[in-house]
Amino acid sequence: GGGANIFRGHCNVQGATDFCVLSHSLPGYYGLSAGAWKHWARVWGEDIDWLKGRFASIKGSDGKNKSLMNLKGIPVSRWVDGVLEDKNNMDQPDNLRAMVFWGHAPNSQTRMKEMKTAMEKLDLMVVIDPYPTVSAVLSDRTDGVYLLPATTQFETYGSLTASNRSLQWREKVIEPSFDSLPDHTIIYKFAKKFGFADRMFRKVKVENDEPLIEDVTREFNGGMWTIGYTGQSPERIKAHMANQFLFDKTTLQAVGGELDGEYYGLPWPCWGTPEMGHPGTPLLYDTSKPVAEGGLCFRARFGVEHEGNNLLAEGSYPVGSEIKDGYPEFTMGMLKKLGWDGDLTADERSAIDAVAGDKTNWKVDLSGGIQRVAIKHGCAPFGNAKARVKVWTFPDPIPLHREPLYTSRRDLVADYPTYSDRKLYRLPTLYKSIQDVDHSKEYPMILTSGRLVEYEGGGDETRSNPWLAELQQDMFVEMNPFDANTKQIRDGDMVWVMTPEGARIKVMAQVTERVAKGVAFLPFHFGGHMEGEDLRSKYPEGADPYVLGEAANTAFTYGYDSVTLMQETKCSLCEIERA
Repeated sequence: GGGANIFRGHCNVQGATDFCVLSHSLPGYYGLSAGAWKHWARVWGEDIDWLKGRFASIKGSDGKNKSLMNLKGIPVSRWVDGVLEDKNNMDQPDNLRAMVFWGHAPNSQTRMKEMKTAMEKLDLMVVIDPYPTVSAVLSDRTDGVYLLPATTQFETYGSLTASNRSLQWREKVIEPSFDSLPDHTIIYKFAKKFGFADRMFRKVKVENDEPLIEDVTREFNGGMWTIGYTGQSPERIKAHMANQFLFDKTTLQAVGGELDGEYYGLPWPCWGTPEMGHPGTPLLYDTSKPVAEGGLCFRARFGVEHEGNNLLAEGSYPVGSEIKDGYPEFTMGMLKKLGWDGDLTADERSAIDAVAGDKTNWKVDLSGGIQRVAIKHGCAPFGNAKARVKVWTFPDPIPLHREPLYTSRRDLVADYPTYSDRKLYRLPTLYKSIQDVDHSKEYPMILTSGRLVEYEGGGDETRSNPWLAELQQDMFVEMNPFDANTKQIRDGDMVWVMTPEGARIKVMAQVTERVAKGVAFLPFHFGGHMEGEDLRSKYPEGADPYVLGEAANTAFTYGYDSVTLMQETKCSLCEIERA
């Protein structure tokens, strides 16, 4: 995301996503199918029936009971509706009653007026962060709110994954301050209170309530075969950190020494077991080198044909492949057909038989044998297919322009309509019913938002840094000189920015030609003011950031991506007037 480095979070956003801090998948993008749960139950050494018993069920539209275990959950962008929506309209038995904000900036989510209402309706609210964050001050609650101080990245250790898919091992720089605890210690304490710590940490050594991160790493090494998080053992990652001088800064490849040929951080997919010694994959598509040396083709993720079209590669394959064409994902049955199953060890064959015999595929073989043998013969375990341009699993298989829900170009709505209202991620999700209403006369300006280089995310940490806070001291709205002059607004004036859902924020006007006539821009890193009210007094003493300001997302309106339900922060409408 650019901007200043923060204490926790974005240095590991790739890793957090890979581990599926998402509502619709298990770690490694395995999804939520019965097979995915069985795979992870094997990895964890857990009883699958015990896991099933942790989930409620609902009656589907077909009249059959469906376990929430296999249904997408509510994403963070929509938790507010999980609290406020009529439960009869939801695909779960009840509304959300408790929320744990763990490293989360609420001012990064839209519709903050409704968020305040939702916070006040909860039975329980917990904030876990190095700083109190806007979560701690937004609502008017006087009880049922708990602030648990978590350590910064400097006060803990372990693996993290950068945006290029390389893993690194960070070392603890200082001991945790005051009562703050590492995230994994807090997780363990929760698990112990809830009575399942012995299950959750059965493969992880725990000392003084702190799980050993090396064991946690080995556990995910044992399960995340889909994207090749299996070859990066703690020992291998630490060796890279200790020998950074060996790696070329352009290619990221070690030149000579004990790590010769490996790529820095063993970027995933780092196939097979750590003992196999795969060097990591610096580029996700590079057929100029063997798979065993970091080359790769496109994954056969979507079958072998679609509407009569061959989806497998034709005449294209990584150097050294014994199959000189496209091929599907590897299974035990495929190894047998190719006559390569003889390359499996007895232990590998036994592990494969224990899963599903010939139907066992490269993603669920805990021995890594299928991956090892496929790569031995120059092949990618996930198959060799064509790149997909037509995404038939999306609402728009080929990208289409659809006018925003709140648009000033009403003349374009008929030709570029939005979607019909629908239910997504357990919740009613509105599209057409919002777009049908014309707000452009009362709110004629286009409103957009974005980042500043001085701050990051919700900004609580970076606005608490005196050197950064000095650089951006006021929340502002950028507006074009034409609009400012028309509204008799001068640079530095305080103004109200008002939006169609009834919210308004009081910010400083920055008059600039960086934005076009009829467009306004808000940075989103501010918080601590709410519709003109300064909330500084609500922070715990000494914990308030140097710089407070209105949150852009107090003003931003309803709108969610049709695939992910990511909130709309780039296009709405507003009116601006002098305060």
